[in-house]
Amino acid sequence: MTGEALKSTPLSAVHAALGGRMTPFAGYAMPVQYPAGILKEHLWTRAHAGLFDVSHMGPAWLALAAPSGDGEADHRAVAALIEPLVCGDIRGLKPGQVRYTLLLSENGGILDDLMIGRPAAPADQGRLYIVVNAATKEADFAVIAAAAGAAGGLTRADDGALVALQGPEAGAVLGALVPGVPDLGFMTFATLDFEGEALTISRGGYTGEDGFEILVPAAKAEAFWNRLLADGRAAPVGLGARDSLRLEAGLPLYGHDADETTSPVEANLGFALSRRRLKSGDMPGGARIAAELAGGPARVRVGLRVLAGAPAREGAQIATPSGEVVGVVTSGGFSPSLGAPIAMGYVPPSLARPGTELAVLVRGRAQPAEVTALPFVAHRYVRKPNP
Repeated sequence: MTGEALKSTPLSAVHAALGGRMTPFAGYAMPVQYPAGILKEHLWTRAHAGLFDVSHMGPAWLALAAPSGDGEADHRAVAALIEPLVCGDIRGLKPGQVRYTLLLSENGGILDDLMIGRPAAPADQGRLYIVVNAATKEADFAVIAAAAGAAGGLTRADDGALVALQGPEAGAVLGALVPGVPDLGFMTFATLDFEGEALTISRGGYTGEDGFEILVPAAKAEAFWNRLLADGRAAPVGLGARDSLRLEAGLPLYGHDADETTSPVEANLGFALSRRRLKSGDMPGGARIAAELAGGPARVRVGLRVLAGAPAREGAQIATPSGEVVGVVTSGGFSPSLGAPIAMGYVPPSLARPGTELAVLVRGRAQPAEVTALPFVAHRYVRKPNP
């Protein structure tokens, strides 16, 4: 920050009452941990249900300015407004489906990663639910609004609360409060009722566990948060454990594991590339992406197990056992679930095979490391059969 006042979320008073230790993050005062501490909060989420305030994120709605009333036609039309900016198949979304995608520059660099969802209700066709990252949301919103032009309008929803409930007991906790939650499968969303208020609930998150992200009107935020915590299976969790959880899940953090210099192929995010869009050649940066898919990129994101020594943090160099520097760590820390240091970083594809012996340089000392398949801890998403 440069002297600007930090923004607060609708849950700031709750964090203070819970003893949350606040820290600046993306322009907001956010809880990095509560009195239990990061380690216990992390392990609680893996075993039960962790409750996170992620209201600093950027939820919004993109809607056609003049829908026709033909649901399929309106969905195609609103998808056409945003597809020129991203690499995903937004046109192919089914009602109620959410898709992870990437906002790309003209040369294929990643400007952000985001979620885009198509509402299920027939009356809501021609609208898209969008959630972007906190640090990039102002730029993202400006780009999306400019691309939509007069044909569509972007309505921000970041004046409410966005909370994430994550862990193997998240479904039972939320389902006890909100009817309809058990019907949701991984990467689907719906508008559901809680005590007369409409909540936008998606099944997913960034921990690798089953879980939900819930958009709550600001006036109902504290009551909803407290109702969740009244269930003994849920506990508050700060951004510190959120980061260690997503690292174990092998999920990239924008601005660290990916940025505008990184392509989706380099970031090992090829699953987010639409085959239809690649074939038609209408993907931003499509020429670079196609060339890297055909011939291989110069570098690729990998997972690393640090076999001895301290955790390798962002910026640590990656070297061969003989000492040749071949890459850099982009995320790293101690894994509470594995009881060992782990990291992600970039190396040449020739050194990306799991089991490859490498080293990380920590405070000038080479520590043995080994490339390992991602995720470090298996994902436990709850999927439903296709209708």
